[in-house]
Amino acid sequence: MRFANSVPDRTSWSMNQDHYAVLGLKKLRYRASENQIKKAYKNKVLKHHPDKRRARGVVVKGEGEDDYFTCITRAYEVLGPRTKRRSYDSVDPEFDDSTPSLNQQTKDNFFSSFGPVFERNARWSNKKRKVPMLGGENDTIDNVNNFYSFWYDFDSWREYSYLDEEEKEKGENREERRWIEKQNKVARLKKKKEESARIRLLVDNAYACDPRIQRFRDEEKEKKLAQKRAKQEAARQKAEEEVRIKQEALEEERKKKEKEEEEAKAQAAAAKKEKEAQKKIFKKERKALRTCAKDMDYFATSEQDRVSNMADVDRLADLLSLTKLQSLNEELGSRDQDKARAAFYKEVDELNQKCEEEKKAQLETIHRQASGENTNSRIKEWKEEEVQFLIKAVNLFPAGTKERWEVIASFIKQHVTTSNKTAKDVLGKAKNLQKNDAFLKQDADRKAFEKFEQQTAKPSAHNAKPKEGVTSERFESVGEQQIRETGTNPAPWTAEEQKLLEQSLKTFPASTPERWEKIAAVLPARSKKDCMKRYKELVELIRAKKAATEAAAKKK
Repeated sequence: MRFANSVPDRTSWSMNQDHYAVLGLKKLRYRASENQIKKAYKNKVLKHHPDKRRARGVVVKGEGEDDYFTCITRAYEVLGPRTKRRSYDSVDPEFDDSTPSLNQQTKDNFFSSFGPVFERNARWSNKKRKVPMLGGENDTIDNVNNFYSFWYDFDSWREYSYLDEEEKEKGENREERRWIEKQNKVARLKKKKEESARIRLLVDNAYACDPRIQRFRDEEKEKKLAQKRAKQEAARQKAEEEVRIKQEALEEERKKKEKEEEEAKAQAAAAKKEKEAQKKIFKKERKALRTCAKDMDYFATSEQDRVSNMADVDRLADLLSLTKLQSLNEELGSRDQDKARAAFYKEVDELNQKCEEEKKAQLETIHRQASGENTNSRIKEWKEEEVQFLIKAVNLFPAGTKERWEVIASFIKQHVTTSNKTAKDVLGKAKNLQKNDAFLKQDADRKAFEKFEQQTAKPSAHNAKPKEGVTSERFESVGEQQIRETGTNPAPWTAEEQKLLEQSLKTFPASTPERWEKIAAVLPARSKKDCMKRYKELVELIRAKKAATEAAAKKK
């Protein structure tokens, strides 16, 4: 008994049978759906299965003999899988491969002769879009050109693997299977070329017989003649035409100017909008940089590295260009700690190198100008308070800061309301400080120390100037006395204390009960009052820096 899923040999009778006819789908053929094929197969199996026929008393051939049920099985094996069905449809014996000949009869009956041929060959198109058909006599030249362009470049999916004389799987070894596959490919390629030649012949014959092509040629000829007559008519009206052309030229020039003015206004508005958008993008990228750095604990393995990296993150956010910021954020966004850390330190090194180069260039410029310029004659008189804030601002806004000297000038004006120093004045004074670096720095430090003593020490206890060599001892005794009396330590904050304070502010957020007591416990030499005062100073410093930057930006 042969079952429905058995595979019959590839015999000539199975290859030559009409599989659609066997399943009762002769009229539908390639238009039959998969469901229709399955349904037809099931009906045939129910009717012609050997067990069903024996049950009806029909004599069934012996085992190994081919009968109608074998034909049904073979038909479904070919038409069921999509690939095998496509292979069979390519060589469908019911398909008409004939091409109309090139003669007077086909010319006279062009559309009826060639139209059906193109329609039945359209099924082989490998392109998804709709295949253009022959059309009618009133089609435009664009439709006709589109039709012939498509068919001259016709891409057919038709293939001839179904007609392979031998199956590759029958080879006894790999070499024999390769040889069979090679022979099959040669035969398929030959049939594919014959198919391409047939399609090309069909299109050539259609183009030669198409009456629309001759009509288009006649229309083109008539168009050229009309252009020639129009040119002659234009020559006769040349005098009047010149006056009209001049008037049109003047009108065109006026319109052109108006258009240029409108475009200039539009460009200005677009530039303004782009600038605002650029600011928003900068703000977004800076925020993203700080957020990523915070999420990755500022790429640090120790408290000292963390504090240093926090400052570097702020510098990168303020000094990097938009492209650099976006590139850095993309690398940090990968969430790969090692990759992110390498990218961060790379940008910091590049920024430091750039700042050093700018600083060297500024120093070289100053030294070149120092020999032939009287700098003091161009610098206005500076107050001691202004000089102190200048020194502070130069450290607060390092080389590489955008519009650095305008920002420093704004910073000084915010703290010394009577100051009228411009960015040029600030730059000149800074150069003067650099050229007289040793004396001016010592003088500024001495005055700053005296002012600090006047602000922190009691008048009765500290009127005398500190003796040479005992300053630290006297300051320590004053500090101890003030700690006892006021609960504060007047000594300057060291770098280590500053790091501990910053870490404590993160460890104990604002919602922590008795926050400042806990922070003060981390710093043995500082009281709660000292920590709160230092925090307020840092906040004011950040605000002043931001205000100075914004004030300089508004002037631009």
